[in-house]
Amino acid sequence: MSSSSSSSAAFLVSSSQARKLFTPPAKFSLYPSTRSVVIGYKYRYSPLKISSYSIRSTSPESPTYAATIDVTAQIKSQKIVVLGGNGFVGSAICKSAIAKGIQVTSLNRSGRPSSSSESWIDQVTWIEGDVFHANWENILDGETTVVSTLGGFGNDEQMLKINGEANIVFVNAAKDCGVPKFILISVHDYNLPQFLLSSGYFVGKRKAEAEVFSKFPTSGVVLRPGFIYGKRKVDNYEIPLDLIGKPLEKFLEASKTFTRPLASLPASDLLLAPPVSVEDVAVSVIDAVFDDDVFGMFTIEQIKEVATKERI
Repeated sequence: MSSSSSSSAAFLVSSSQARKLFTPPAKFSLYPSTRSVVIGYKYRYSPLKISSYSIRSTSPESPTYAATIDVTAQIKSQKIVVLGGNGFVGSAICKSAIAKGIQVTSLNRSGRPSSSSESWIDQVTWIEGDVFHANWENILDGETTVVSTLGGFGNDEQMLKINGEANIVFVNAAKDCGVPKFILISVHDYNLPQFLLSSGYFVGKRKAEAEVFSKFPTSGVVLRPGFIYGKRKVDNYEIPLDLIGKPLEKFLEASKTFTRPLASLPASDLLLAPPVSVEDVAVSVIDAVFDDDVFGMFTIEQIKEVATKERI
């Protein structure tokens, strides 16, 4: 909603409730009775204030009176930095954030995406840079939340650096710059053999998670999705991961009563962990951005629950 848009509404409260809600000017008083009054208000939405409340009596026994009460209410303006905002998950988060009126900045190595003409892209501030050499004070100044979608594959050393060290640098930069909340997109806790869990990919992810909760114990958020599906663009080609992920998600949901006994088998998660849509991940991130009370670890099931709740 733009700052110039306006709305109106009305609701019923008792006179005693109205006295608690508002302090009227000295030249009139609310009648000390159980009569109802209508409080009609018009407001202008902006990050700064809500104004112009009017009160009038609906009782036929009462004289008509009206007054304007100036109310100033601070509305928090959300500003986020998304690390890896031009990637598969990052772009979905940026798109959802823009749709919710959030100011978005994205840091990534290639800057603005060149393979898409979607309108939301022009509303993101794109910064081309490296997480290890970024000017964090400039990038994070005034931000309310940072989101990391950083992750990747390669040899053990590369995976540990991308999934672990790079995210840890970002966590500490956010903490040092006074950013209130950190959100990390991590990975499901698969029941894989230990030799796989000790790879740089998983070790790096878990180290990053630990750093988030160390530096943001009451405001850090870690999402642990499994296979994320959606339409993924790679080098101007669209890979329809949803053609695999969506049917599999529905099948596992419908058959979970029968597959639950198999969950204890080694590596069964590779087949039984439900896929998550990239839209559900983005919705969960945006919910955490707006809700100061949201923090902690979110499993696949919890990500889906949040997304379902937000769509109702």
